[in-house]
Amino acid sequence: MLSDSDILSKIERQPKHSAGFKQLVREFGLHGEDRRQLQERLEKMVRAGQLAALGSDRYAIPKAAAGKNLVTGKLAMHRDGFGFVIPDASALDDRLKSRLVGDIFIPPPAVGSAMHGDRVLVEIGAIRPDGRAEGRILRTVNRAHATVVGTFHYGRRHNYVTPIDQKIAQEILIPLGMEMPSASSVVHPGLTKPKRSQTRQPHRVFGEEAARRTEWTDLEGVVVDVEITDWPTATQNPRGRVVEILGYPDDFGVDVEIIIRKFHLPHHFPSEVLEEAQNIEPVIPAPELRHRRDFRHLPIVTIDGETARDFDDAVTVSRLENGNYQLQVHIADVAHYVTPSSALDDEARLRGTSVYFPDRAVPMLPLELSTDICSLRPQTDRLVMSCVMEIDHQGEIVGYELSEGVIHSAERMTYTAVNAILEGDPALRQSYARLVETFEMMRDLALILNRKRERRGSIDFDLPEPVIEFDENGLMKSITRSERNIAHRLIEEFMLSANECVAQYLEDHRIASLYRIHEKPDAKRVYDFEVIAATFGYSLGVGALPIQRMQLKTDRRASYGTGKRAREIELPQEVHITPRMYQKLTEKIAGKPEERILSYLMLRSLKQARYSEENLGHFALASPTYTHFTSPIRRYPDLIVHRILKGVLAENVGRTPAQVEAHGFSRGSQESANRAASGPVEKPSPWSKRHDRAAHRESLAPVGGPMLLEELHEIAEESSQSERRADDAERELMEWKKVKFMQHRVGEDFDALVISVTRFGFFVELTDLFVEGLVPIASLEDDRYTYHENTREIIGQRTRRTYRLGQKVHVLLDRIDPVEKKLQFALFEEEPVRTGRKKSR
Repeated sequence: MLSDSDILSKIERQPKHSAGFKQLVREFGLHGEDRRQLQERLEKMVRAGQLAALGSDRYAIPKAAAGKNLVTGKLAMHRDGFGFVIPDASALDDRLKSRLVGDIFIPPPAVGSAMHGDRVLVEIGAIRPDGRAEGRILRTVNRAHATVVGTFHYGRRHNYVTPIDQKIAQEILIPLGMEMPSASSVVHPGLTKPKRSQTRQPHRVFGEEAARRTEWTDLEGVVVDVEITDWPTATQNPRGRVVEILGYPDDFGVDVEIIIRKFHLPHHFPSEVLEEAQNIEPVIPAPELRHRRDFRHLPIVTIDGETARDFDDAVTVSRLENGNYQLQVHIADVAHYVTPSSALDDEARLRGTSVYFPDRAVPMLPLELSTDICSLRPQTDRLVMSCVMEIDHQGEIVGYELSEGVIHSAERMTYTAVNAILEGDPALRQSYARLVETFEMMRDLALILNRKRERRGSIDFDLPEPVIEFDENGLMKSITRSERNIAHRLIEEFMLSANECVAQYLEDHRIASLYRIHEKPDAKRVYDFEVIAATFGYSLGVGALPIQRMQLKTDRRASYGTGKRAREIELPQEVHITPRMYQKLTEKIAGKPEERILSYLMLRSLKQARYSEENLGHFALASPTYTHFTSPIRRYPDLIVHRILKGVLAENVGRTPAQVEAHGFSRGSQESANRAASGPVEKPSPWSKRHDRAAHRESLAPVGGPMLLEELHEIAEESSQSERRADDAERELMEWKKVKFMQHRVGEDFDALVISVTRFGFFVELTDLFVEGLVPIASLEDDRYTYHENTREIIGQRTRRTYRLGQKVHVLLDRIDPVEKKLQFALFEEEPVRTGRKKSR
């Protein structure tokens, strides 16, 4: 089987770094099935940005395509018909990088048949002196929308569907006879074509679904899902056929159904996946039990939320004879049941993660596994992957053992109950008397682990999250703050420790694996935050930021012979930034009025965490080596890490105790003694100034393992995208729910905080409800207000009234936009800040 590197190497050796499909088939000597596999791999490499498609059957290294002013990227459309292409990072050569500023503008006539979200091939036209570029789309590389969800309307000449997503600006025409879905027309989300075997399969989501009507005679105003049958052209709208009827927009539960389809979340399990899940034998055979470590006699418990139905992890803590703690973390052994290349595995990889909404969830695995066979139910034998750690009184892990195990959970505990026990609730302490001492040791150990993380600089913003509460009829009754008590924190600390141990084990043994990485923030974002923080009198302590002044070649050419100096662009250069700098600032602002806004801005300055086959460290956790191991029921990367770990541990079977300790027990008693004598030796962190970091990483480069780096790279990219898709879906539904909750409160007034200031107004967050909305600058009628970009303030020209970040205001809910589902506020009895500056003349 050809690898990605084989294909890239072959194309790179070609004169113009490009090759046709037939040429590659000939030069690799492929026949039959191998030809089809090459075509699929080429298409996958194009989707991943490793190759650029120059035509129907020609492929190029992205930088070679850029040399011809051809760039691949993602199209973001505006509802007015124009769009912007965000170039793939690998698609820009040094020449274009030095000239381009921002994304590539696509005027309406140049969009062609592309739609919002598509990956496209763009030909860049003229690049203006300011670095802005305009282009035209040559072809669509990968379609983002096999289906579109929208509102059905009858028309005089034709019926049509208006997409819910306003960035898909074109109405979708529905030809006569295509208005009603057929029994075999369900489209499996995530696939580019209908999959006929998906007919009438249950959604299999946690929670109640929208009530479905089986018969419809009038579809006017009804939300439907449409399969695109004909893509748009410059003169013709897209055409499609209705494959699913969801209901009226305000019907109970329809908002969730809309979001699921808008974000193309796979929600129908194929019949072969359900069949596999239903055929798994729940009884654990005796031979399987014999080769596993038996933990069934220990007081092991699960601790989760009240509504949780899938239990990934179970824990217990005890004291060792030397006074150290023993922490046991047991994780559901999903990899025992979900095997490579099975239908279950393919579907789990497609989904990537479970998606959680306020009143239901779309699981990664069928319920037979996620809530039954794999779930660590109480009083039931369950297979697990176990991490047993020895931890000293400074929180240092002085030894750990990884193994396959079996447990018998003593209790299904909730965060609320454990917190109450630790707070001294007499009734609960009596009910769980045999576990009280264990819970108290858990609390003590969690506090020790937390202090250790604080010492190394781990960041904890502890921002409250909104939680929607429902009444007995499933209707929203309030939006409240999420509570994080000591029970939440102890589980967080224990999971972090287990994740670090597994990551450390695989890296130390130079096994190719997946890591959860969080790179340090970009200099530009640090610079932007420092500018805002300075207005509050704070700083991260990075010192004077080095600024590089540069001139674009186009500007220098334009100014040549004019006597004018070419304009200069200021760009922040690389800056030394560490997690401890963020941590110190969070401690400094704790309890201050500006804590909420500065914590929010600090969070925005950081990059998104992602998955990678290369260990680049986790900035926010201040952890040089980290992975995700503790949630294989709901995250695919965790399942992969389990699969790799099981393969490595299997190599220890039949070895002598000394060999097992060398390979399966990463730190032993001798190292524990050494630590006690000299303290822990920390390896260089990815964000430190130490010069041995590169050498250290090279010394730990993977040399083997059950999975190839190329496959791990693909899984990391896919899983990161699935996670972002799930986050976006969860966030958008939460915003919709908030708007729905507020629709009967128009005219009411609220206390609020200014959280963002723009040239068209400022955004506020209601103090008690976590609801956001805009106060338009045009609504400030007592003066003529202008936006000052250098200070990020809106200032009245006559009164000098000022609105700035972090300011408390009193607002009135003025109106709700039912289409965009956004709130608009007006100031109400506000007391604006005055700058104290004289009116400019």
